[in-house]
Amino acid sequence: MAENAPDSLWQPVKKARAHELVIEAIEDRILSGALQVGDALPPERDLSTSLEVSRAGVREAVRVLEAQGVLRSQPGAGATAGTFVAALPRDALTRFLRLHVALSNFTIQDVTDARVVLERASAASASRRHDDTARSRMVEALDRMDQPHSSRDSFNEADTQFHLAIAEASGSALSAALTAAIRSAMKVPILRAAERTEEWPDEAQRLRREHRAIYAAIDEGDPARAADLTEAHIRRAASVLFGLESPDSRA
Repeated sequence: MAENAPDSLWQPVKKARAHELVIEAIEDRILSGALQVGDALPPERDLSTSLEVSRAGVREAVRVLEAQGVLRSQPGAGATAGTFVAALPRDALTRFLRLHVALSNFTIQDVTDARVVLERASAASASRRHDDTARSRMVEALDRMDQPHSSRDSFNEADTQFHLAIAEASGSALSAALTAAIRSAMKVPILRAAERTEEWPDEAQRLRREHRAIYAAIDEGDPARAADLTEAHIRRAASVLFGLESPDSRA
C-alpha cells in the first residue's frame, strides 16, 4: 500500500464545475500510481484547501466516485475512518448496467449478444482449467435448480450462480465481474419474463437439461462443446423468454 500522497500532489483546480474537476484530480492520481487501493484521501477540509474548491464540491466528487465503486467512506474516528480508494468493480458495473438496461440504452438483444461472447469464452476456459471449488459451486447450483416446486425466483438465483461459477472457473476476474454485473442487471427482466411464460415447468426442465449438458462438457474438458452448448442455451432461452430472433433470421 502506498503512503498517503503529500500535499504537493494536490494542486489547485479551476472552480468551474468543481466536483468534476475534483474527480479528474483524483482519477489522475490513481492513474499515475500516486493513489492505490486502500490509500486514504486527505480529509475533506485539507483536500478542499489544496484544490481551492468548496467542501461541497469535494463531497459531491466523493459521492460520485463512491457510486462508481472507486471510493468508499468509513465513518468514525481514528486510522480506520475516512475516504479510501476501493476495489468494487462488481458493484459499479452492476449499478451501471442495471440502470442502462432499465432505460433501454442497452437492449435485451445487446445484452444477449454480449453474454454469448463473454460466456462462450468462460465456458471454454473453465473446461481447460481444473478449479474444483468452482465446479462444486456449479453442481450445487444444478442441484438447487433440481429441487421440486422451486419458485421462479429461486430457480433464477440458482441459474445465476451456475453461470457465475463458470465465469469464476475461467480464471478471469474481469469475466466473473462482468458476468455478475450482467446477471444482476437482467435479474428483474428475466424473472418477469419467466412469470409470463405459461409453460414454465416445461421450460424449467429444458433449462435444467441444458445446464447439465454444459457442465458435462466442462467436466469432460471439451472446450469447443462447452462453448457451443453455452451459446445455444443463451440464445434459445432468450428466444423463449424475450421473443428474440435467432442470428440466422436476423441476418
